[in-house]
Amino acid sequence: MKKGILNILKGKFLVNDDAFKNWRMIFFISSLALIMIASSHSADKKVHKIARLNNEAKDLRSAFVDGRKKLMELKKESMVELKMKEKGLILSEIPPTKIKVKSQN
Repeated sequence: MKKGILNILKGKFLVNDDAFKNWRMIFFISSLALIMIASSHSADKKVHKIARLNNEAKDLRSAFVDGRKKLMELKKESMVELKMKEKGLILSEIPPTKIKVKSQN
């Protein structure tokens, strides 16, 4: 048992006659480890991108709501009247009349 552990620590299993089997296993395990690390980095990048896009969507949604609120305030009759007074226009006291056009057949 002690001799086997010493051989492993000294690396004799890599230079023996059956070392080719050991090297193949080492390369296989190393390539699997590299693939696992690359996959982990790819997943982390995707998680960060999703979080960034969610924050951007929240910002855009709040900007939309803010713009819609400002538009609603500007569309109020009192606001339109105030803007008209600033430009020197006054509200007409005579209501508009409809003009109906009859077709000529």
